[in-house]
Amino acid sequence: MTRQSLRDKFVAVLTELGGSAGNGRLRETLGWAEATYDAVKEELIGDGVVSPGRGRGGSVAIAAPMESAPAAPAKPAQTDRPARAERPNGTSANVGYKAELWRMADALRGSMDAAEYKHVALGLLFLKYISDAFEEKHAALEAERAQGADPEDRDEYRAENIFWVPPEARWLHLKAQARQSTIGQLVDDAMAGIERDNPALKGVLPKDYARLALDKTRLGQLIDLISNIKVGDAAARSKDVLGRVYEYFLSQFASAEGKKGGEFYTPRCVVKLLVEMLEPYRGRVYDPCCGSSGMFVQSMEFIRAHANGNGNGGKAKADISIYGQESNYTTWRLAKMNLAIRGIDGNIAHGDTFHNDRHPDLKADFILANPPFNVSDWGGERLRDDKRWAYGVPPSGNANFAWVQHIVDHLAPAGVAGFVLSNGSMSSNQSGEGEIRKALVEANLVDCMVALPGQLFYSTQIPACLWFLARDRKNHKFRDRRGEVLFIDARKLGFMADRTHRDLSAANITRIAGIYHLWRGEKDVPAEAAGGLTAYEDIPGFCKAAKREEIEKHRFVLTPGRYVGAAEAEEDEEPFEAKMARLVAELRAHQAEAVRLDAAIAAALRELEYGA
Repeated sequence: MTRQSLRDKFVAVLTELGGSAGNGRLRETLGWAEATYDAVKEELIGDGVVSPGRGRGGSVAIAAPMESAPAAPAKPAQTDRPARAERPNGTSANVGYKAELWRMADALRGSMDAAEYKHVALGLLFLKYISDAFEEKHAALEAERAQGADPEDRDEYRAENIFWVPPEARWLHLKAQARQSTIGQLVDDAMAGIERDNPALKGVLPKDYARLALDKTRLGQLIDLISNIKVGDAAARSKDVLGRVYEYFLSQFASAEGKKGGEFYTPRCVVKLLVEMLEPYRGRVYDPCCGSSGMFVQSMEFIRAHANGNGNGGKAKADISIYGQESNYTTWRLAKMNLAIRGIDGNIAHGDTFHNDRHPDLKADFILANPPFNVSDWGGERLRDDKRWAYGVPPSGNANFAWVQHIVDHLAPAGVAGFVLSNGSMSSNQSGEGEIRKALVEANLVDCMVALPGQLFYSTQIPACLWFLARDRKNHKFRDRRGEVLFIDARKLGFMADRTHRDLSAANITRIAGIYHLWRGEKDVPAEAAGGLTAYEDIPGFCKAAKREEIEKHRFVLTPGRYVGAAEAEEDEEPFEAKMARLVAELRAHQAEAVRLDAAIAAALRELEYGA
């Protein structure tokens, strides 16, 4: 059993015992030797996952974060309690109660594959959300019954955009039956009832909780766990509690699924950077490969954040229309639920974007997308004469420039687009890709290129880049940018959110977006948003505004590193002798820690009879 498996089993069993237990009872339940138990326990305490308790023999409990964490699943609370919102200015690595909720929910996953469990957990979260909203309105109508209100009048709920929840789907009913062997069928019936009475959700909700492969005991425990937080009442909706939990769960499932996880989830920091740079205040917003709808959610958050001005003169209004398409059916369902829990109305179609474009006549003001990288089996050989290939026929073995030209085809006359592609798209000359890139530059469509750091994505460790296109670069909104492209090299930005994934900080995002806004001639860009600049200027090693002639000299390769040059070296004022002494001391400390950890692991393996 691996070290991580030992940790996972410890947390899972502790959760099943109610979230806290005496050391003796927990060790006996686990069936571990004392040395193994103590080693894993101390490691989890050190990581803040569990906390030590008092009492004879000692005890441990799931650590409660500073933000109000949900209670353990085996001891369901008598009444729901609200979960607090994320700390202001937090990053996706700063997650508070969401991380605690995830630890508990993931402990109940057992041996179930993450791709499968995703729909189990997220479906229940969605059901809890709409039930909370319904119950709050139901209680208000009940209190007004003497004045003629009818709590069972469906129109009362629809008038306030609240989903009608039939009696068999109400959370209190399911919670009361959570420990029954029939709970799976009851959840399926609840989902079917909600779809029956709410046509907008038809075909969206998962309805396979009764299958034999799903452990009904764990399902009941998960229902108990989710029962402990309010996610759909007015207070929770105002803080988007479920939206935050839902997005965090999506990110964790993406991490657990590895490469496949990237098919439905784009890291929040990447989405936020795209949105901050494009500023989709109003108009038609389109994502041709929308995954779980993160681009749309972040666009709405942007509008709400800027609704009172923030230097934008109050121009941000909730006046956007959303259009999207997703080819994977289960991901399409996630997208529909992700929008529904936030009350966002969008035209999200299911189908293959290349071969069955569900929005063929759409001309969008803003396009944001994270297409799958380097897809080889996209059926390009059947689309050789497609009208979308105005700048060259994309190779049938790679869909990158098919996505680029599909996006260009759907841009309105003054439309702008920002999307993610693999780094190879900036320099590849295979199968005519270089000629397509050249044609895009010569048509004055390419506005800005951003090289991203590595390890941002769950689907690949390969660094990616952002393309920004604009149909009309001489438009009246900004300055005339024809014949020029902005290059930004952001590869050195960001921080490690965990051992394998990097994140961009809010300051990183503000800096990149601020430089872009200054360059394209926006007014009133705060100086702090662009590193103190009030007018655009090239920064060696970070950004460069290159003329077309320079780009042509580089044979239309659009890799920012070729243009921005090297950053100015910082003077190192630390004397050599002092630096070496410090570095040697740090090395010795790391070596000592490595010896200690090796000994602990060896002891644990011996207890498990895997060591000498």
